[in-house]
Amino acid sequence: MRRHILTGAPGAGKTTVLRLLAAAGHATVAEAATDRIAAAQEAGEAAPWERDGFCDEVAALQRDRLLAAGTLPGPDQYFDRSPVCTLALARFTGRPVGPVLAAELDRLRTERPYRERVLFLDLLGFVTPTAARRIDLAGARRFEQLHLEAYAEYGFTIARVRAADPRSRAARILDLAKEPHA
Repeated sequence: MRRHILTGAPGAGKTTVLRLLAAAGHATVAEAATDRIAAAQEAGEAAPWERDGFCDEVAALQRDRLLAAGTLPGPDQYFDRSPVCTLALARFTGRPVGPVLAAELDRLRTERPYRERVLFLDLLGFVTPTAARRIDLAGARRFEQLHLEAYAEYGFTIARVRAADPRSRAARILDLAKEPHA
């Protein structure tokens, strides 16, 4: 099983590309942070990412989805983010790394459940705000840099997927996934 991480700053188009991959029959795993934000906002919490413990909640959901992914079909799986992204989020928001996130980061170092190359979607040059994405382009660029630094820190290599239309980016991701060291 080859597990590929798709990442990038908020608004880089990851979810759109993952939807295209899923529609083409590839196994995909949704972003945990967006789902945790939506659940918290539905419960009345406007900005859950500002709360200590939020990154641990995201990491726990990422862990659960990684474990459940063993039942997904096909040789390749595409994950919308990983615990390294959650580390970048903690750093961006100034929140502590809690015990769940720390344990998942340790798992990455020891078990290496994902491919060594991260598929990094570059920003598109704009960010469309949503209830879960309250960041401007300058903030997204800072967040993008934190992602790059965190993945390098954890020994991943980065394959940049340049800004383009979503279908071209999805095709590029599939090409990168075929490479033996991806």
